[in-house]
Amino acid sequence: MRLLTWNIQCGKGCDGVTDLARIVRIARETCDADVFCFQEVSTSFSRHDGGSDQSAKLAALLPGYMPVFRPAIETVDRTGGLHRFGNMTLSRLPVVQISNHILPWPRAGTGRSMRRHALEVTVEAAFGPVRIVNTHLEYHSVAQREAQIVRLLELQEDASTSPKAPTGAPDEPYESQTVAASSLMCGDFNFDVTEPQHAMIDRSSRSGLNYRDAWSVVRGGGQRSPTCGLYDHVQWTAGPDCRDFIFATEDLAGRLSKIDVNGQTDASDHQPVWIELADNMQVQRTRPDSG
Repeated sequence: MRLLTWNIQCGKGCDGVTDLARIVRIARETCDADVFCFQEVSTSFSRHDGGSDQSAKLAALLPGYMPVFRPAIETVDRTGGLHRFGNMTLSRLPVVQISNHILPWPRAGTGRSMRRHALEVTVEAAFGPVRIVNTHLEYHSVAQREAQIVRLLELQEDASTSPKAPTGAPDEPYESQTVAASSLMCGDFNFDVTEPQHAMIDRSSRSGLNYRDAWSVVRGGGQRSPTCGLYDHVQWTAGPDCRDFIFATEDLAGRLSKIDVNGQTDASDHQPVWIELADNMQVQRTRPDSG
């Protein structure tokens, strides 16, 4: 199973050109992914998308993948026009459950910030159902970002301590639902690997299955590849940074075989990050610092 996550900046590259076909071409060249997770997908916010429906364009560019777009922001203008902005997941693995979690937004009226969400798509992998959580946390406010992290950890604790398999007919709401304990959580978290917010997830010790940074599991504590600021030096004046992650629940650690960053493309201000999981358990992994 392969997954690629990428903050595509509404398809806008460092050359100032918005080109979703380029995004999809580079994503597919980077990794023959079973699941693509994109952040910053826009519909009818003309400053970002030229008034178009980017979710429909991405779906058309990836035939054979089930497209799931959900907004964090959904506003209606005075003419009745609908404007949407959020995350999109596309899967060629069977999709069995979709949930959209609106994340906390404390002190929304103070300072610059916007609503955030986590798009949860449960897919049927060769080794069982996996919840793919595609998210993009607040950039401007540490307090908001931490509140959003707490909610993401609560969702994982709830799912892994109370998993559920369908019990009957797919057209009956009580009997058709799936809650998978195993999860991959990915996206643009807007904290650096050195910041305390990273440890809130990577060092979490709640009931059930906790998330661990897949890069650390696969590659240990060595040099990390930056995921933004490589080519866009206007928005990222401090230079390259590492803000895009894939976290895997502890039960998936032995399946993690590869993880990498495409550092060659400037089709967005962020870089694509991809991961591969083996269908069969490979090794019993331990944390790099566990001794």
